[in-house]
Amino acid sequence: MKNIAVIGAGTMGNGIAHTFAQCGFKVQLIDVSEKSLKNGMATISKNLDRMVAKEKISEDDKYETLANITTYNNIKEGVQYASLVVEAATENTELKLSIFKELDNVCPEDTILATNTSSISITQIASVTNRPELVIGMHFMNPVPIMKLVEIIRGYNTSDEVTGLIMTLSKKLGKIPVEVNDYPGFVANRILMPMINESIETLYNGVAGVHEIDTVMKLGMAHPMGPLQLADFIGLDVCLSILNVMYEGFKNPKYAPCPLLVNMVNAGKYGVKSGEGFYDYSENRKAEKISKQFN
Repeated sequence: MKNIAVIGAGTMGNGIAHTFAQCGFKVQLIDVSEKSLKNGMATISKNLDRMVAKEKISEDDKYETLANITTYNNIKEGVQYASLVVEAATENTELKLSIFKELDNVCPEDTILATNTSSISITQIASVTNRPELVIGMHFMNPVPIMKLVEIIRGYNTSDEVTGLIMTLSKKLGKIPVEVNDYPGFVANRILMPMINESIETLYNGVAGVHEIDTVMKLGMAHPMGPLQLADFIGLDVCLSILNVMYEGFKNPKYAPCPLLVNMVNAGKYGVKSGEGFYDYSENRKAEKISKQFN
């Protein structure tokens, strides 16, 4: 399994591509947007520069990693030799189903199809293909090159062989794979998102302010980052999508997203990527908000 195709050049996609390429795999990074591909490659190069500066890798390692990545804006061309495809598109059910239908049509019949979804049913995604036994979840954590965990989610029809292969492959990436079953939110987000949502509810109900809530969780629970700051880094739109998937999947009101979260997303306040969420990340405020409050 040497040729790996990654669908999506955003935060998760370029991180996954970086990780595979640094471990010696040939990576085909695919995105319909040429701009996204350029930005993704620039991010990978910048992250490699940081690793060189910290003497974690050499300059030669950096160039070898970049040489292992080829970019495509056409799925059919990018996946034609892939042993494994890892889809890392936006957390949107209809989009993922559409991508997997196309992948099933254009990939070699023995290609394993993985999704980096953080909440959507693997069984549902597999159902639109003619190879459900070859469909599996690989939920990487952000930032991918640094975080060790990979949730391995087997769908209802995922074969034991494919699960074993992906567990072994994850270890070759220097990751620690944990196998979980296919239920909304899996393990990581089933536990994390209600905590983030409750933190937003606490703010919404006026119990305490943003800084106060995050400080309590950091100092009292030894969390490296407060839940509201973490939500900003994940993306409030992503948090909302995951909560909606969980709410629809379980029909349990405890997963219903807080109205404040819904309003912030509707207002375009997504967190770090939009420049504002629970904190202000605009260039002139970043140092003040992050350095003073979290260092």
